[in-house]
Amino acid sequence: MTHEASAAPGARTGGQLVVDALQAQGVEHVFCIPGESYLAVIDALHDASIAVTVCRQEAGAAMMADAVGRLTGRPGVVMVTRGPGATNAAHGIHIAEHDSIPLVMFVGQVERGVRGRGAWQEIDYKAVFGSMAKWVVEIEDPARIPEVVSRAFHVAMQGRPGPVVIALPEDMLLDRAAVAPPARVEAVETWPGLTQMAELQKMLWAAERPILIAGGGGWSEKAAASLVRFSERFDLPVATSFRRAMLFPGDHPNYAGEIGLGPNPKLKARIENADLVIVAGGRMAEVPSQGYTLFDVPVPKQKLVHIHAAPEEVGRVYHPTLGIVATPRAFAAALETVQPPVSIRWSAETRQAREDYLGWTENPPRGPGRLDMGQAMLALRNRLPEDAIVCNGAGNYAIWVGRFLRYRRYATQLAPVSGSMGYGVPAAIGAKRQFPDRMVVAFAGDGCFLMNGQEFATAVQYDLPIVVVVVDNGMYGTIRMHQEREFPGRVHATALKNPDFAAYAQAFGGHGERVETTEEFMPAFERALASGKPAILHCIVDPEAITPSATLTGMREAALKR
Repeated sequence: MTHEASAAPGARTGGQLVVDALQAQGVEHVFCIPGESYLAVIDALHDASIAVTVCRQEAGAAMMADAVGRLTGRPGVVMVTRGPGATNAAHGIHIAEHDSIPLVMFVGQVERGVRGRGAWQEIDYKAVFGSMAKWVVEIEDPARIPEVVSRAFHVAMQGRPGPVVIALPEDMLLDRAAVAPPARVEAVETWPGLTQMAELQKMLWAAERPILIAGGGGWSEKAAASLVRFSERFDLPVATSFRRAMLFPGDHPNYAGEIGLGPNPKLKARIENADLVIVAGGRMAEVPSQGYTLFDVPVPKQKLVHIHAAPEEVGRVYHPTLGIVATPRAFAAALETVQPPVSIRWSAETRQAREDYLGWTENPPRGPGRLDMGQAMLALRNRLPEDAIVCNGAGNYAIWVGRFLRYRRYATQLAPVSGSMGYGVPAAIGAKRQFPDRMVVAFAGDGCFLMNGQEFATAVQYDLPIVVVVVDNGMYGTIRMHQEREFPGRVHATALKNPDFAAYAQAFGGHGERVETTEEFMPAFERALASGKPAILHCIVDPEAITPSATLTGMREAALKR
């Protein structure tokens, strides 16, 4: 940059230009851990209309931004410092990549003149994030900030959504340039062709046992509503892929359930025996495809219609009968052009699919112990408002959440398809910052909670009355389950000695209660809501209750007989 440019009328620092660009994109929230490497941006945020949430660890900050991206369809924004700040945040970047979530991370960098010397906390961000982010870029010149931020928002939202990482050299943020902020970016949709939609109609008219599976990122409330109308016009059964249940109302008579970890065997069989499967938006990766066994690879025995926004995903694993490169929003809108046959032959199959779903989710098997999470989830299902946002991380506790709760509206579910622990609490905080008037409930196992449980302090600091349900069985339950299956009776490295999580909540200034029986759960939940504070319900469950239908002892005995 020349001296003349830096002294030009209206010139602003690089830090100010970053904030100007974010305001031009309509960014309302930034989640951050402050650092000296990008102090100029923090200073510029002082005078901006953007709300700043100061977090306790970079992974939590990135997950909060991820939650905003899931709920709004526009990139969540996180800012972290260089070196250890960036590597901590990698946890959230991986989730956003795997789950197809738009996110933009700004990360501080060493001064330009010392790069390559192994300077203080120096990192090659392109090497570190190259396999996780859609685009990694370092800004050399403050005059290019509007251009780079504009492109970052395009990249994060278009095609298969995902994260972008922007590195900000510390000295660049102090240089000045006179440039206008970028125009607001809107994602460019990829539309299906008329001939493809006509072929889809033809295939549906010839089908006897069709089913649609909705998944992936890039949806919207309007697109989800269009999918419901399409299902109703065709009386078509609709399933959702792993942790994408909010894409179709769980109380709709055409909803057939979620195909994910430990699915309803009848739903799995229905997909296997279908003559036409429409996969809309998702990749049918390892978990929803049941370890790549649901469809033959590379050519499924079912006729497969695969709709995805990224051309490299169509045909990547499965050779489709009909491949359509289109975003979920555009595809859902184009469904209005597809007309149902005069006579629908599969209505009885749709009714049966619904009955199978209700049979799987209405009557939880009674498990061991005094606190039955299945019964607790049924009671909570009847209590949660339609727009409540339910969050969870990873662990066997999430089986009860996914199976027995109902997601009745779009943008009500925050759960990592990547299977990442520690997600639920920061996701709930991000959701409550974005939608302060909606009820937000987070579920976490005892191991899951303590991975990012320090963010409970963030909820207290910003008066965010989320309710965190900590399901405590004193172990890393999922790993213990696999341990008993593969190495029965040889328990090692999975036990946990936990604190009093109710006291933990109170120590931070929140509301905390211990729950030991099924009967205590809902009264404690109501008191948590009434407290008006961030709350933790410390739920003590029997370690034997490893899934809704299995015990650790039963798994061990079955494994020993093999």
